[in-house]
Amino acid sequence: MSQRTVTLGHSPDPDDAFMFYGLARKLIPLDGFEFEHILQDIQTLNERATRGELDVSAISLHAYAYVSDKYALLPSGASMGDGYGPMLVAKEKFTKAEIAGKRIAVPGTMTSAFLALQLWLAKPAAELDHVVMPFDQIFQAVGSGQAQVGLIIHEGQLTYQKHCLQVCQDLGIWWGQTNDGLPLPLGGNVIHKRFAPAERKTIADILTSSIQYSLDHRPEAVSHALRYARDMGRNLADKFIGMYVNHWTLDYGEKGRESIRRFLGQAFERGLVPHRQELEFVE
Repeated sequence: MSQRTVTLGHSPDPDDAFMFYGLARKLIPLDGFEFEHILQDIQTLNERATRGELDVSAISLHAYAYVSDKYALLPSGASMGDGYGPMLVAKEKFTKAEIAGKRIAVPGTMTSAFLALQLWLAKPAAELDHVVMPFDQIFQAVGSGQAQVGLIIHEGQLTYQKHCLQVCQDLGIWWGQTNDGLPLPLGGNVIHKRFAPAERKTIADILTSSIQYSLDHRPEAVSHALRYARDMGRNLADKFIGMYVNHWTLDYGEKGRESIRRFLGQAFERGLVPHRQELEFVE
């Protein structure tokens, strides 16, 4: 049987590397598929998804509102902020009203973090003074005064204190407090609809198997992921991985799906995304 190559886009982060350990090392059955791993930052992956370039990709769930005509959500691979999430940090602790008037460094306009910020402030992007930059440059921007507030994602949520910054607001905590304790939906994996339904299901099962393999072989998978752990030792990287690769990652479940419905539904009601979003999952 000839192999079919599937392009797989994900971030060069320890949680994604951990998830795809079994896949990258071919430690699980691949059912005749070959996976080409393409590592790019999440904003770039979001933009590529709008053009339908990759077969399978990690995207921000905010971006799903712009790509659902081309992609279906895979049932595994979610990053959910369960009582934590993207943070607003600054040299001093600003109030919500003060933040609304500050220049904010953000990691991309299609990130879920930026949509959560707009929901929290009840202001659309056009009313915010924001500057877009790679997420790993935000600390430097706040430190230099290029921006007064930084919207941080990824491991920055665990390393901000090294940069002498304070948390003004954790958007994951806010979301849970205002949405019945639901997790804040941040990222997910999608598959292009050019694949037939049966192939989508096979690929979905392979990716789920990779996540399960990593959870079952945690020490080895963490060791594999450490090469992508910027500014983190093993213990901190392991903690970060645990935040974003867990039971939510294996399957959203009904609570996870409801959280996405609310997140994108509230965004539509406030004019922040173009249409009310129906969720299409590979079952």
